[in-house]
Amino acid sequence: MILVTGATGNVGGELVRQLAAVGEPVRALVRDNSDRTTLPAGAETATADLGQPESLSRPLQGIRRVFLLGGQHDMPGLLGEIRRANIRHVVLLTSRSVLGGSESNAIVSMWLTSEAAVTSSGVPWTILRPSGFMSNTLEWVEQIRTGDLVRAPFPNAPIAAIDPYDIAAVATAALTGAGHEGHAYTLSGPKAILPAERVNLLSKILGRNLRFEGLTEEEAETELRKSHPEELVQGFLRFFAKGEFDDSGVVPTVQEITGKTPRTFEDWAKAHERFFR
Repeated sequence: MILVTGATGNVGGELVRQLAAVGEPVRALVRDNSDRTTLPAGAETATADLGQPESLSRPLQGIRRVFLLGGQHDMPGLLGEIRRANIRHVVLLTSRSVLGGSESNAIVSMWLTSEAAVTSSGVPWTILRPSGFMSNTLEWVEQIRTGDLVRAPFPNAPIAAIDPYDIAAVATAALTGAGHEGHAYTLSGPKAILPAERVNLLSKILGRNLRFEGLTEEEAETELRKSHPEELVQGFLRFFAKGEFDDSGVVPTVQEITGKTPRTFEDWAKAHERFFR
């Protein structure tokens, strides 16, 4: 059986559905019982808090493989629980910002710490390092539902955004197939795209005349502080305002591993247009 952490998130939710669809026994880890309603029929559920590694002890019973979200505050503690449960394989989700990124950036440091905990744990591992998610566009839902203007940070930063569906497809291959242990896979979508281009595609799909306006660096900083701690705010600014991280590169890994071309932003938007209406 496979344990999927973050089972109601963008990637974890897709992964639970894909594993269930191919008949793979899956246990979805949720923080509380109210999250269970979004999971597919046939998926077993368990509750735990990744911020408290000891809470994983019971959900790990009977598990042989784990999909693990990086970025938790006690990654060594989580891996300790996973090792004690005799897990055969852990697939870790981090970010491709670790490639060439500065350890002084809090975001890069967070992911590097996560990777180090896994690679030193003694548990066979695979690491997935995706580009930015197409699902981050859901941050615009309220603006689009209430008006025609989308204002967002970093207007000049193209991102080869990836559909979480494709990350989950690679994770499914790594968790159910052979030969993936000891590999770190860099993942991206099929094309680098600017925020304004995303808005234009949403306009066509929704049949509306949406407009885009980029936030200034100062406005972006203020907006990011509403939902992120200060060290991550500064990390994002260093990435996309100061040019410390280029997330625009396209890589062929999704197709190489899954045999399918990664989904375009238009594909993602059509599948999620109900959220914007």
